[in-house]
Amino acid sequence: MQFEELEIIEPVLKALYEEDYRVPTSIQEKAIPLILKRNDVLGSAQTGTGKTAAFAIPILQHLYMEHQQSRHPRIIKALVITPTRELAIQIGESFSTYGKYTGIKNTVVFGGVTQGAQVDALRRGVDILVATPGRLLDLMDQGFISLKHIEYFVLDEADRMLDMGFIHDIRKIIAKLPLKRQSLFFSATMPENIVDLSRKILSDPKKVEVSPVSSTAETIQQYLYYTNRSSKKDLLLHILQDPKIDQVLLFSRTKHGADKIAGNLHKKRVKVGVIHGDKAQNQRQKALTQFKEGQIRVLVATDIAARGIDIDKLKYVINYDIPNVAETYVHRIGRTGRAGDEGIAISLCEPEENSFVKDIEKLINIQITRVSNNPFPQTEKPMSEKEKKEFEKQKQIKKQEFFAARKKTQNRPHSSRR
Repeated sequence: MQFEELEIIEPVLKALYEEDYRVPTSIQEKAIPLILKRNDVLGSAQTGTGKTAAFAIPILQHLYMEHQQSRHPRIIKALVITPTRELAIQIGESFSTYGKYTGIKNTVVFGGVTQGAQVDALRRGVDILVATPGRLLDLMDQGFISLKHIEYFVLDEADRMLDMGFIHDIRKIIAKLPLKRQSLFFSATMPENIVDLSRKILSDPKKVEVSPVSSTAETIQQYLYYTNRSSKKDLLLHILQDPKIDQVLLFSRTKHGADKIAGNLHKKRVKVGVIHGDKAQNQRQKALTQFKEGQIRVLVATDIAARGIDIDKLKYVINYDIPNVAETYVHRIGRTGRAGDEGIAISLCEPEENSFVKDIEKLINIQITRVSNNPFPQTEKPMSEKEKKEFEKQKQIKKQEFFAARKKTQNRPHSSRR
């Protein structure tokens, strides 16, 4: 089946094809038609199965069709709740990617950062809001967000949400939603407490279930370097000293991180390209073409931008950042070792990512080979939750001080020359 067979509108279909999306995943094929028919959906699916597109595409289509019929001011009509800022950002990027030709606007709100930029985006008007529970309730209490116009509600990663203690926040949010709405509920597992919660959210739901990708090809050799955050760029250059590593797809968790990695490699005269959501389509296509033709040695990519990339005979994948979702690791390294060919996957793990490695090894049911001949071994201890909060707080203070100083400089009157 092709995406065009799912009766997706042309503006969304055009964006999908630009991302090289042709064939829907299992959950997309099952869920999109149900959501387009305005059914509530109870989905058992993990991150990495294509779930975000399964709900984002039909929500964008619904909102686009409504906008065509009436041009009312932008108000929040769709709400997606997810447990972590990383997932919230990824979902927001997906809405932006799939909806680039629809005119539908989305924004993301999450805690751990100052709220100014998020409030400004809300004031400008949005159609879709992606949020973590705590920051959403905080902004609701301050009067910046109203949920009375919500027509489409998505609760994503429900089991993780409950594991992280968000059940009371979720109940508060649900109590503020209109009774008449379409609701979509996704969870990797379905224990009794999740089923009970789904009954409170959904009305006569259609059930969709897909199996997660949980195994890696036997032809892929997997290696793990334990290192420090400050040493990652040096360790990467050490690895790239091996001339056999002549074509590498390297994954970064964020767009900013991808640019920074590419900048460091460029300074060391490594031929490098970057693809992520902030790059224009022609820039991304050019970088991909140069990579396939051997003009670029390292292609740095974020997970969303790398979807749809299929490179014949690609042998090396490097995880500069360990993904915080285990299934994402399986998808990343699955870019190599295809059709019986050998592949090599190398991961660089800083202390804050140690727990991610445990989750990955539990999922794939093997231990990744540790590299002992490592000139930059891990020596730091992972930060505690308290230390993380303080680190983020200090980072925001420094950021505010920087912008305040820059604004002061810009507003200073210039002296005239005589």
